[in-house]
Amino acid sequence: MDLFTYGTLMSPALMAAVAGCRLPGPVPAVLPDHAVFPVLGDVVPFIAPVPGGVAQGLVWPDLPDKAVTRLNRYESAFGYRLQTLRVQVDGRSQAVQTYLPPADLRSGTGDWSLAVWEQTHLAPAILAADELLQLDPLPDPARLRQMWKMIESRAWARHRAQAGPATIRHQPAPGDISVQPNTPPMGGFFRFQGFDIRHHRFDGSKSPVLQREVFIGTDAAVVLPYDPQRDRVLLLEQVRVGPMLRHDPNPWTLEPVAGMIDARETPEQAAMRETAEEAGVVPYRLIPAASYYPSPGAVTDYFYTFVALCDLGGDTAYLGGLDSEDEDLRLHPMDFDAAMALADSGEVAIGPLLLLLYWLARHRAELRGMG
Repeated sequence: MDLFTYGTLMSPALMAAVAGCRLPGPVPAVLPDHAVFPVLGDVVPFIAPVPGGVAQGLVWPDLPDKAVTRLNRYESAFGYRLQTLRVQVDGRSQAVQTYLPPADLRSGTGDWSLAVWEQTHLAPAILAADELLQLDPLPDPARLRQMWKMIESRAWARHRAQAGPATIRHQPAPGDISVQPNTPPMGGFFRFQGFDIRHHRFDGSKSPVLQREVFIGTDAAVVLPYDPQRDRVLLLEQVRVGPMLRHDPNPWTLEPVAGMIDARETPEQAAMRETAEEAGVVPYRLIPAASYYPSPGAVTDYFYTFVALCDLGGDTAYLGGLDSEDEDLRLHPMDFDAAMALADSGEVAIGPLLLLLYWLARHRAELRGMG
């Protein structure tokens, strides 16, 4: 099959990742009476008929069936379907296949640039494609589109990961650890998968192959709203399924504001968004606290935590959260000492909130000077 691409699949690196094999080199082509537009609210382009327009692209010749199968799986996640059309290659008309978008896409403003997209989005796009193409069996296209937001968020979490300080801990060298999936990924929103792992041991030897099952989540922003003028904090209350399934007699927990970091979103942007959505509060300054893995033995989640300086003038509890996300939240403004008493009594039993309260206890005098 000869395939004409006009957007992100013009990138040789993404095309190779999706196709899963070596491909013959593409040749430049143009599609008459069409144009490429950025998708409204997204970073990818789509193609639409425009009389007299010219859409620049590439033709990938003689794609093997394996590559076409993988490309179909990938494009179905976005509602794109193969259609036959004619492009110009070296001045000659040629029949090719191309992926045309669903009819409900709307165009944004400005021009779309492959070079800019590759610089800012190629690496996480390859990671997302890799996860999507591991799904077995493949969900139907509508389900894939529902899953894509979390697939993309996990890809950006992996892309965001950086090495922290290592003053006393082992500095890994190439080959010190190997990780291979031994089961297909399971789960729609979150992901659960088994792996075979070998790693460098402290005595210099290699470990045996270890079978591990891992909950693969994403990065989150965690926020404790704090009013330095009034020395007050804001705690969030909601019912949680974890304590419920542990048979905790009272699964309503006291927590900080928290939410997953979306693809292409910074931790700071997520912290500001979640504080406004869950608590109805707009911070005037974010103070980074700790960043950490809450349960590294079997969970990939990584938390970026902040103390949010804000105005907490009210005294009574109030309701918050978004109906669109089925959030049922109660917000409790209180003096800092009252919150610490809840931590001491055990009524606060959520690790991220305990950490932020203890962090605030250490830095509180400094922050009160900022008020």
